[in-house]
Amino acid sequence: MTARAQSLGGDVTGETPVDQLSGREARGELERLAQEIAAANAAYHTRDAPEMSDAAYDALKQRNQAIEARFPHLKRDDSPSEQVGAAPAEGFGKIRHAVRMLSLSNAFDEGDLREFDESVRRYLGVEATIAYTAEPKIDGLSLSLRYESGALVSAATRGDGETGENVTANAREVDDIPERIEGAPGVLEVRGEVYMSHADFEALNVRQAERGGKTFANPRNAAAGSLRQLDATITRDRPLRFFAYGWGEVSAPLAETQMGAIARLESLGFRTNPLTRLCAGLDEMLAHYHAIEEQRATLGYDIDGVVYKVDDLALQKRLGFRSTTPRWAIAHKFPAELAWTRLLAIDIQVGRTGALSPVARLQPVTVGGVVVSNATLHNEDYIAGRSNTGEEIRGGKDIRVGDWVQVYRAGDVIPKVADVDLGKRPEGAEPFVFPDHCPECGSAAIREEGDAVRRCTGGLVCPAQAVEKLKHFVSRKAFDIEGLGAKQVEQFYRDGWIREPADIFHLQERYGEGMQQLRNREGWGEKSARNLFEAIEEKRRIPFERVLFGLGIRHVGEVAARLIAQHYGTWDAFVAAMDEARVLEGPAWEDLLAIDGVGRVMAMSLVTAFAQEAERASIERLVRELEIEPAEPPVRAEGSPIAGKTLVFTGTMERMTRAEAKARAEALGAKVAGSVSARTDLVIAGPGAGSKAKKAMELGVETIDEDGWLGMIEGL
Repeated sequence: MTARAQSLGGDVTGETPVDQLSGREARGELERLAQEIAAANAAYHTRDAPEMSDAAYDALKQRNQAIEARFPHLKRDDSPSEQVGAAPAEGFGKIRHAVRMLSLSNAFDEGDLREFDESVRRYLGVEATIAYTAEPKIDGLSLSLRYESGALVSAATRGDGETGENVTANAREVDDIPERIEGAPGVLEVRGEVYMSHADFEALNVRQAERGGKTFANPRNAAAGSLRQLDATITRDRPLRFFAYGWGEVSAPLAETQMGAIARLESLGFRTNPLTRLCAGLDEMLAHYHAIEEQRATLGYDIDGVVYKVDDLALQKRLGFRSTTPRWAIAHKFPAELAWTRLLAIDIQVGRTGALSPVARLQPVTVGGVVVSNATLHNEDYIAGRSNTGEEIRGGKDIRVGDWVQVYRAGDVIPKVADVDLGKRPEGAEPFVFPDHCPECGSAAIREEGDAVRRCTGGLVCPAQAVEKLKHFVSRKAFDIEGLGAKQVEQFYRDGWIREPADIFHLQERYGEGMQQLRNREGWGEKSARNLFEAIEEKRRIPFERVLFGLGIRHVGEVAARLIAQHYGTWDAFVAAMDEARVLEGPAWEDLLAIDGVGRVMAMSLVTAFAQEAERASIERLVRELEIEPAEPPVRAEGSPIAGKTLVFTGTMERMTRAEAKARAEALGAKVAGSVSARTDLVIAGPGAGSKAKKAMELGVETIDEDGWLGMIEGL
């Protein structure tokens, strides 16, 4: 973890430095970070209404990544490091990207950038200086333009990285986007950023105010809102610009280098940023960063950092990708911002897992051009002025209603309270007493030893937990029932129509006149009621992994649900395995732990969910309503000798780094596990291999060395 990231936890936000977190504290932090970052993604990418700077957002992600690096076994499967953007908004058609639109990892200071450069050279196994391109990071909306035979055929936003919104008609109204290009490959996806200049933004807001229309908080919101209009004539009236900086699918290479490819895009008629430079190593990268930073105020458009990319495209290919970011690029961000305001109240919210989360209600304040009125207070220790280990933070100053507080925009809907000005504390301000009972159901709220969070023990009887679980169940990545969102769930729960997921599938039959009852309610008509019941029926047949994710079992995110589903294949096999594994030993338990990404904490959460009588009964009532589709096997690379097999790497890799070996195996259709079990097909053991190699021998699992591994994949 870098010095800046640690300072975010101490001097700025009062968080416990990562190197001082206990395992329990780390779990609590990862849960909080996942929630805050998910909310930030939705606000920024889907609602075009961010309440934080990119630098502050990336400080959150930086802390999340640092915790995951120190506690890899605690990595959540809904981890922000596994996600890109947010789901496309309703109202637009959808386009699936031929090549995923990924996000970038981030650097905040020279130390972060040095770590990036060293990681690139370490991964490639080279000591020589690497050449990078450096370009301003435009604060706009990412867009992918697809050209076929020189003609623009589609345009899509980033969306969730895999699927974006179809904004083709709107893109045709942007002057910088050509309808036709000459001399391009047969298929070319040009990627770049749609933005609005400062002058055009100010003029637009003047026109909007004169017309009595909506004015925008900043140029990024204006650009995103203008491009994502259902009526393209509105986009035509908005002064949007476009910078090209990359590409997706391409039928023939543009060049051999990043700089060469950018020059090629410019020759095809696209605007590219004139501040893009080729830098030989770290010193030149930093020099250009500071040069751009000095010009930032006079550029006439918003930027929030500098992006560096390995210039050699052959090296980019070798480096490849992590789950959501390329290894060959990084964004060096500009610093975040602070502001002071009055704390009006402290509210306690109860989440899906029963966590009691304190939220600061603030006198609205503008931070970096965005108005914020809420902030997270993390937990009772944070309010009291101490870390989870009892050490002082903020000099031991507690937080009280009425205090003058410093707000640090390190979260989306809920930023953070960083400090308190005791000189402005009102007379008679009382220390905040954190509740020891749930404010929603009155059940005891306990804090387990070593846990940073106090949790309601009410479980299914707690309406807040029940509602949040139901919201998760109907969410986009779970059952995704059209017409049944968070607002409707709250309404139906409040009126006693649904109490658990199975009730959703009885809505129409349970209320024999359900259609009549529903269409007579405010906001519902006969068509919307019929559509809802039809949408519910459509979800009776549903993939295994969506069911598992939809249950909302603690620590089991979308990625973990998919891996677990692929591992067991069918729902019945999975449930039988959970029953066998509940003794926490034996083949079934070891098999569960052998799944890559499943640690003891997640495994315990899974078997506990199926062992608890009330929760198990609720799951079984749901399953009786469903036809659960078997999991689709992982994609098998054609001609690969390891496709579909489970591999374990152990010891030191001398000719290929461990990270590169794992990435190569997965690209060839193999599964890479973290431990050896009876399901392991092959172990690749390098020098220093210990217990894993020994266990492979005991189980009779085939073991080869690195030379054997390289020979196996040669030519693939």
